[in-house]
Amino acid sequence: MSPEPAFPSALSPPDPAGRLPASRREWTVLMAELGIRPNKGLGQNFLFERGIVQKMVRVAGIGPDDTVLEVGPGLGILTSELLRSAKRVVAIELDHTLAAHLLRAFGDDPRFSLVEGDALRLAVADLVPPPTPYVVAANLPYSVGSAVLRHLLEAPHPPQRLAVMLQLEVAERLAARPPEMSVLAVAVQFYAESRVAFRVPPGVFIPPPTVESAVVVLDLRPPPLPPEERACFFRVVNSGFRQKRKQVANSLAAELALPKEEVVAWLAAAGIDPMRRAQTLAVEEWVALTRAAPPGVGA
Repeated sequence: MSPEPAFPSALSPPDPAGRLPASRREWTVLMAELGIRPNKGLGQNFLFERGIVQKMVRVAGIGPDDTVLEVGPGLGILTSELLRSAKRVVAIELDHTLAAHLLRAFGDDPRFSLVEGDALRLAVADLVPPPTPYVVAANLPYSVGSAVLRHLLEAPHPPQRLAVMLQLEVAERLAARPPEMSVLAVAVQFYAESRVAFRVPPGVFIPPPTVESAVVVLDLRPPPLPPEERACFFRVVNSGFRQKRKQVANSLAAELALPKEEVVAWLAAAGIDPMRRAQTLAVEEWVALTRAAPPGVGA
C-alpha cells in the first residue's frame, strides 16, 4: 500500500476552495506523492491552470441550480471549480489511485458524488436519474474523446449541454461546417449545435501535449429523425463518406450496391446535386436523403 500523501500540509496555499495545489510545482509534487505517471499513449495530460477551468465553467453556463456530470476528473482541478458553481457534481473516474485522491479532497462535500468505473460502460440514467436535467463537463483523454461523446449524445437520458476539452483537431471537426464536414461532424451535429469556445495551449498541462487543445460546447436539440429511422440515417452517412473523394452518387451506389441511375434519382428527390461530395452536405441534407431513401436501404 502506498503511503498517505503529504498533501495538503506539505504544500503552499492551495486553490480558493482550500483543497488543491496552486502552482505547477505543487501539482507535480502531488502527482509524485500519488505515484501518478501520465500515460502519453492514452493521451493523459493533467490540467493545472485554474483560469482555464474557470473559463470552461463560464462557457458551459453552469449555475447554482445545475447538476453536473464530470467524466475523468483526474486530479480534480475542474471538479473544485464545478463545486464552487454547481448544485451537485457527479464524477466518473476509472483510475483507482485518482479516485482515492478525489475522495480525500472532496468526499466531505455532500454535493459531490464519485463513481469509480469506465464512463463508456456506465448507464447515464444510473448516474443522473431521469428526469433530472444535467450538464456534462470534462477534460477528455484524446484516446477516448469521440467515443465518450457518442455514448453521452446517444444516451436515453442525454445532457442538456456539454462543455468538453479535446484535441484541437477533433474539436474543429466537431464544429465543422460544409464543405469541411466529416462523419464525426454529422454524427455530433445530428444531436447538438456545436461550437469551439476557446483554444487551450499545451503549457497548461502536465506533461505538455504535442498539440493544442480546445473546449467545445455542444447544446443538445431534439434529433431531426425518430429512433426507428436513425439506423438508416447513419448507414447512409457512412456510405456517403466511405469514398469521400468521389461524388456522393458514386460513393452511395458503390457502398449500398445500388444502380447509379437509382441513386441519382434518389439524390434528386432529396434536392441534392449528385455531383457533390459528402463533405459538402449539411446534416439537414442527410436527413432529407434518409427520408427519400429507396426501400431496403435502412435494412
